[in-house]
Amino acid sequence: MGYERLLCGALERHSRLFRLADIHQKARLFRNASKSSETSCSSASTALTTRFGVNGQVVAHAGRQLATRRGYCASAQPARDVTLFEHDRTRFFRLMAVFCGGQFVFWTYLAQFAFTGLRDTGGRGGAAAPTTTGLAGVWSFQMNLGSNACRYGFTLGCLAIGAGIVGLGALFCRRSVSRVVLHQGGRMVTVCTQSPLGAGRGRTITVPLSQVACHAHRQESPSFIPLRIKGHRLYFLLDKDGTVNNARLFDITVGAYRPI
Repeated sequence: MGYERLLCGALERHSRLFRLADIHQKARLFRNASKSSETSCSSASTALTTRFGVNGQVVAHAGRQLATRRGYCASAQPARDVTLFEHDRTRFFRLMAVFCGGQFVFWTYLAQFAFTGLRDTGGRGGAAAPTTTGLAGVWSFQMNLGSNACRYGFTLGCLAIGAGIVGLGALFCRRSVSRVVLHQGGRMVTVCTQSPLGAGRGRTITVPLSQVACHAHRQESPSFIPLRIKGHRLYFLLDKDGTVNNARLFDITVGAYRPI
């Protein structure tokens, strides 16, 4: 009985010690967990403070976006006149004017010669003498260049060729752009064309920006940038050898596509 009581007392004592150790271990684990949770919460709060807590950063970021947007609008609406494109080809158009003038004189002289120099090759008795071209095949036929039909037709043909060369030269000169100016505020655009008389002597067209559009991007066009102006049927041509002073402003104003 004495040994049994001693054994029971020892077992109870050890069981109490184990329970206390278990309780201390659980308490230690709980404290560690609370510390880790506090650390994670503090780190999370720090991250939240860094991202959202400091309203100044968010406001500054939004302010930068707003400033960028305002800067974009300000760049599209300049405070003074801006020359977007310029290209002076006075020498080329002077040479072209000389060429067109020479061609017109030549074809006019040929028309005058055809009208006055060609004679009727008909016979004395009114019967037409058989005159052939002397060529083989379908090109061999009888002709009488002195007849009224041939004489008038040849004269009008020469005059039409000379006038057509001069007209094409003048049209190309009036459609070639020498300068594009975006006026203050970005609402009006002035387009100046080339002239053989010198820079600034060509045609000047001032229209609102909404009436100007490019139907091809400046980097996609091989040689000329087609510019369309409302109220004009044909395109205005901007030579790619010219100088684009402000490419970004050109692309968002004159170089942008608009349905007109």
